[in-house]
Amino acid sequence: MSIRRCSGTWYNGIMAYMPYTFIPCLPTGRPYTVHPVCRQAGDKPTRMFKTASRLGQVKEYYFSRKLREIREMNTAGKNVLNLGIGSPDLPPAPSVLEALHQHSANLENHAYQSYTGLAELRVAFADWYARYFKVELDATSEILPLIGSKEGIMHISMTYLEAGDSVLIPNPGYPAYRSVANLTGAKIVEYELSEATNWLPDLDKLAAEEDLSKVKIMWLNYPNMPTGASADMRFFERLVAFAKQHHILLVNDNPYSFILNDNPISLLAVDGAKEVAIELNSLSKSHNMAGWRIGMLAGKAEYVQHVLRFKSNMDSGMFKPVQLAAAEALQNPPEWYAKNNAIYSKRRAKVFEMMNLLDCNYRENQVGMFVWAKIPTHYKDCYELSDEILQEANVFITPGAIFGTQGERYIRASLCSSVEVFENAIKRIKAAIAVDV
Repeated sequence: MSIRRCSGTWYNGIMAYMPYTFIPCLPTGRPYTVHPVCRQAGDKPTRMFKTASRLGQVKEYYFSRKLREIREMNTAGKNVLNLGIGSPDLPPAPSVLEALHQHSANLENHAYQSYTGLAELRVAFADWYARYFKVELDATSEILPLIGSKEGIMHISMTYLEAGDSVLIPNPGYPAYRSVANLTGAKIVEYELSEATNWLPDLDKLAAEEDLSKVKIMWLNYPNMPTGASADMRFFERLVAFAKQHHILLVNDNPYSFILNDNPISLLAVDGAKEVAIELNSLSKSHNMAGWRIGMLAGKAEYVQHVLRFKSNMDSGMFKPVQLAAAEALQNPPEWYAKNNAIYSKRRAKVFEMMNLLDCNYRENQVGMFVWAKIPTHYKDCYELSDEILQEANVFITPGAIFGTQGERYIRASLCSSVEVFENAIKRIKAAIAVDV
């Protein structure tokens, strides 16, 4: 390596632009990457590397882009009220925080952990499923703790899907199902959900109109996001029969069962479901632990082992104190969930009031931590209404079309803000409406 003059400090042919940041140089004296500090006349910019073709249809997540816009508005002094994202603002149970603190203080708890999770956490998940879902799971072989259930979507998809396969994706539905399917190279086959069918798939229509011979996975999400719809055991029985008939693996993404829902159910409670179904669950919404990244996969031992083969090459076990605190959270009594839901119920009433101001229609019996509402006919689409509220009232509500074309006439508001925030949003919208009039 040779040295040339450039602002910065040189150490044996290596230049430090900033303390402890070292950039090696080629024999020509040119750094591997052209840094603004050392660029000189005649230097050519480094050629960018082309991304893999698998990213061709994968776009930046909508909320990633929108939050950037909101940050810019806040920097300009707008103080946007963000009612878009479902990130619980309520705390975990005090016993959970105490468990995390206590176990973090143990110096023996900071090593790598097993890919299959702590036995204590797997047993706690099994007990939780038996207590609330009436599902018996073998804690040793039928449960796999995950670093969040969103990661589980990737693990499952990469385990089973590849080019030549097809995958059934709900429209509207969680955008990650589509994004991950694109990464695998599988063909996406949409199935429509609509208000006319209570946001449940029309299985007879699906079988009659689509070639299901290459479908490997059908993504489900009940209680549903974004629509707030619930399924019942009778419909789950029909789904299991449908999956057996067409040799499809059902995957139910089930993180909303304990939010404003009096009857938590699991797809795995159907007799024979484990032959054709697995289920994801999470502590993010149900236990106010979104940032902790604690999820789980439940199902037949063989399916769990298949996913573990992929997962074990992607990550390591979760921090031991986090797993032990999660096991504590799963012991929360029914009264703890009821207290959370009393708060969400008051917030939902305020969101209904806000939707009335916007002349939106909604079902009052929807569950989960969002309100899904149909927009007035004079708006071209949901983006027009969402952008109007954002620009004129500095209130952000999610446009339903980000979940699929079936959401083009809908908006979604999160319940993860205080009653005072919703009251402020209502005042702002009233003021904006008054100006328009």
